Amino acid sequence: QMQLVESGGGSVQPGGSLTLSCTMSGSISFKAMGWFRQAPGKQREWVAAMTRGGSTNYIDNVKGRFTISRDSATNSLNLQMNSLKPEDTAVYYCNYFDPPRLSWGQGTQVTVSS
Repeated sequence: QMQLVESGGGSVQPGGSLTLSCTMSGSISFKAMGWFRQAPGKQREWVAAMTRGGSTNYIDNVKGRFTISRDSATNSLNLQMNSLKPEDTAVYYCNYFDPPRLSWGQGTQVTVSS
């Protein structure tokens, strides 16, 4: 069974950086992948996406600060987050960008606070 395991979250001050990693176990289809986040009391939203061909896209409020990448050797999807802001606080998840998606993992908590 395919599984997604997110890691790398933590607590940082505004302006700090974190790198999230999503390890994909099992046979993962070569589809567009994405990072999503869910803040307390809000719906889950997509943050960054990478197509099969390597093209990337981001929501406006993380452009220039976040970078999504894929490591085929380790079958992982990464998210480099710089210049973090309090509004980036959320639980971050990875999954296929488009439905049907895999079962959501546990996510990794990112807290940005002074």
